[in-house]
Amino acid sequence: MRRRGRPGLLRTVGRTAVVAGTASATANAVNRHAQNRAAEKQPAAADQAAPADQAAPADQAAAPAPAGDLAGQLTELGKLRDSGVLTPEEFDAAKAKLLA
Repeated sequence: MRRRGRPGLLRTVGRTAVVAGTASATANAVNRHAQNRAAEKQPAAADQAAPADQAAPADQAAAPAPAGDLAGQLTELGKLRDSGVLTPEEFDAAKAKLLA
């Protein structure tokens, strides 16, 4: 026999799940929208700050990872070079540093 006047446990749990899911979906949509807006604004800012930022990835990539193996580090350097983060000269310098 069902009680009248109050929702049952399953109905309460279901309602809570729907509310939480809706809130989560809304928050994700808002975050995605904000990231898209920031990405649209970023290219203009990146053009102005490009010369100062180019040295930082080379320094980070040249530093060997403390727990990584040599082959993994060389592979990572190759990926950075292929993606355009490192110039061929920066790649050669970082590779020489790893092999030394």
